[in-house]
Amino acid sequence: MDGLRFTVHVHLGGTLSANQQGAFQLPCGATLTEVSVCGSNANDATLQVGTSGDADGILTAQAIGDSSVPIVWDRGDFNGALVESNQFPALDDDTVVTWVLDFDGASGTAAQNVSILFTFLEG
Repeated sequence: MDGLRFTVHVHLGGTLSANQQGAFQLPCGATLTEVSVCGSNANDATLQVGTSGDADGILTAQAIGDSSVPIVWDRGDFNGALVESNQFPALDDDTVVTWVLDFDGASGTAAQNVSILFTFLEG
């Protein structure tokens, strides 16, 4: 893959006490190549990624990284309905990418200082 890579970074500081969610609109057609995420503590948080049309269409809820060691999801890990098996999700210009962080999974330990990094390849 050749082309311009760009990232979108989200940081949620402190100890989370509720679920968090966000969205951003792509400035061009792009391929999602990787999502990297972790909390600064041992935690039970999960992250799902999708679009405004399908909230978990790219990645169904998965446990995030612990103790500042990110977990990285890429082509073989994207498992939502919008992704063809073992492919990178190709997203159109102006697609709204959404994410939902369940701060403590199934009532486990709340995440602290969560960082999420989305990496895209233009086109």
